[in-house]
Parts: sequence; C-alpha cells; structure tokens
Amino acid sequence: MGLPIVVVNPKQVRHFAKAIGRLAKTDSIDAEVIAHSRRPFAPRCDPIQNEAGELLTALLSRRRQVLDMVVAENNRLTTTRERQVRQRITHHLHFLKQELRELDKDLDKEVRSSPAWREKEDLLKSVPGVGPCSRATLLAELPELGRAPNRKRIAVLVGVAPMNNDSGSLRGQRRIQGGRAKVRNVL
Repeated sequence: MGLPIVVVNPKQVRHFAKAIGRLAKTDSIDAEVIAHSRRPFAPRCDPIQNEAGELLTALLSRRRQVLDMVVAENNRLTTTRERQVRQRITHHLHFLKQELRELDKDLDKEVRSSPAWREKEDLLKSVPGVGPCSRATLLAELPELGRAPNRKRIAVLVGVAPMNNDSGSLRGQRRIQGGRAKVRNVL
C-alpha cells in the first residue's frame, strides 16, 4: 500500500481530549479527538518501513534477545557448583556466542545490501567508538538520522538530551527522559 503513517503518544491525545472537555470515550470520539489534536502540531508522516528495514529490525531484536540469554547464562554459570550443570551451561553459552557471530554477519550483510544504508554506515564508521552493532541499530531504529534539522532534535529523539526542570527562580536538576530506549541502550 505504501501509505504514510503518524505515530502519536496516546497519553498526549487523552490529555488533549480532557483539556478540550471531551471526557467521554468512544471509538468515534477518539478518532475525532486524534484528528483534532494533531492539527496544531502538523505531525510529520513517516514512510512505512520496507521489507529490508523490517528484516534489519527483526535481526537486531533477535540479537538483543540472544545477548540477554548470554548474560543470564553467564550469571547462572557463576552461581552453579555442580560440574554436570556447569558443562551444560558452558555448552549453551558456546552455542549462543556462535549465534551472536552469525547474527552479526547477517546484520552486516543486510546493511551492505542497501546503497542508502551503506552510505550512512560509511559515515558512521568514521565516528570513534561506533561499532557494527551500534551502526545497525542507528540505521534501523533512528531513520531520522541525517534528515533531522539539527543534532539537538536527534538527542531528544534518542532521549539523551537533558530536560530542564525550572520554575521561577528555582533551577532544578536536568535529567534525560523519554526517547528511544533501544537506541539509547546501545549508545
């Protein structure tokens, strides 16, 4: 179909509905409120992710899952004293680490298959400390990279921009909040 989509925060829409006095909640009222709430903000339409993007996202998701399993098995290995159980855990860790290597190869192959991703990846390679997994995550989970008006917008999207907490003469502590946890965790 290729229709553009807009993702909105349901909490914001509900707060907007309350602010304009629409306390009732039905599907038709919700649709009207959603449409009305977006008008002042002119949301940008994001293109639907293509199959290659979906595959890259799925591979990254699987990599995170396998990495979580490696951490869990390492924790079990440190607390287990029985030799036979330790051998089984070690065997499973070996398998999981092999799976991680294969996933990394598949991620690299997927990124290199797209000219647009390859160009962005080559640029990301020039940044010290940004490895293959970070590059793939940025490409898949942060499509605005390279299209956003400035770096501050990207920092807010990722959730690493310090947010003010000031009122009157009080200067509160700045904290990061919100954003894309998957990208923030990798960074």
